[in-house]
Amino acid sequence: MSVSRVGLIGAGAIGRAHLVGAAEAEGVEIVGIADPNVAAKALANEFSIPWFADHRALVDQMKLDGAIVATPNALHVPISLELIGAGIGVLVEKPISDTVEDALRLARTAADANVPLLVGHHRRHNPIIRTARSLVRDGKLGRLVSASALATFLKPDAYFDEAWRRTTAAGPVLINLIHEIDLLRFVCGEIGSLQAITSNAVRGFEVEDTAAIIIQLKNGAVATITLSDTAASPWSWDTSSGENASFAKNSIESHFLSGTDASLALPTLRMWHYAGDRGWFHPLSIGIVDYAAADPYVEQMRHFGSVIRKEEEPLCDAFDAAKTLEITASVRQAAQSGKAVRFS
Repeated sequence: MSVSRVGLIGAGAIGRAHLVGAAEAEGVEIVGIADPNVAAKALANEFSIPWFADHRALVDQMKLDGAIVATPNALHVPISLELIGAGIGVLVEKPISDTVEDALRLARTAADANVPLLVGHHRRHNPIIRTARSLVRDGKLGRLVSASALATFLKPDAYFDEAWRRTTAAGPVLINLIHEIDLLRFVCGEIGSLQAITSNAVRGFEVEDTAAIIIQLKNGAVATITLSDTAASPWSWDTSSGENASFAKNSIESHFLSGTDASLALPTLRMWHYAGDRGWFHPLSIGIVDYAAADPYVEQMRHFGSVIRKEEEPLCDAFDAAKTLEITASVRQAAQSGKAVRFS
């Protein structure tokens, strides 16, 4: 198997996750890190990888096939456009950009240049999520009627030492809710409309710290998402799935899908159904759906190598990611207007 040479641009927490994933993935190797922060140089030394203060030096010197853009959000598009202009495949972290317009511009540029572009919605690579998607789409739950997600957790005060995280360029809607919206689209189907309420009452920052969202799916099902980054709570995918070792793991469930024939809880993949007579007077049978365990960050990096070599189509391309961004960004619009937002 040929190995794609990849650069990492941005070496924060998600950058480390990519480094760990690439170390276990077949067909891809991270050959350099670009980030002016001194902590990034230490990270490069830890992984015995060359360090560059500037991403252009990384590109010029390391003969890259691809690059991961894991910078602050505002730099996603300009750096990705530079890489595309150089013919280098891109894995850009979510959110793909700050605006839907820029996301679509990036998507069109990559398509016109025929340069592979993958967006880092890593949960799509998690076999638990992929199994849930198959169960829903194969009708194993019957007709889906509702979904509920809890994304309630506590970000420490030090997280907000970086000023941009206290502005509307960040916040749990854009940084965290975007995962829940993408998971819902990927597993349950396209979103038709939503309503929302947001609050910044706890921290008082410019950006929200808590939100509640009500969603109508195009298939007729309804969904709710409760979100907060200021809650002393175990109920979130990050702290229940164990997919990122940086987070303390809690053995609980955070996502619930209900259908006319069966219901499913994630990340445990516990499934309930009536073995005999149906209805609330009768007991439900319960079992756990089998799946082949895998690290989503490893699988994402393996997939990125294949996307670079054009052996696989991106599991989440830029147009798909732009749709997730459009829906996520509309949460603030719906909260401010008090009106439902509808999608074509």
